[in-house]
Amino acid sequence: MSANRRFRRVVRIGPVHVGTYNDGRGREKHTAACTAPRCGFSTDYDSRAAAELAARTHRCRVR
Repeated sequence: MSANRRFRRVVRIGPVHVGTYNDGRGREKHTAACTAPRCGFSTDYDSRAAAELAARTHRCRVR
């Protein structure tokens, strides 16, 4: 099954986008994903604060 997520409250912190969505069970989840080429950083969190902290402290290894 594909992941068809509708993100809301999307903010950009540096190259990282943080967005909120509801998972398949109706729970609210938060994602932090880097948009830099060849980076590949993307994680899901239960709290918005954790996702924003990850976005603020993320450092791309690809240069």
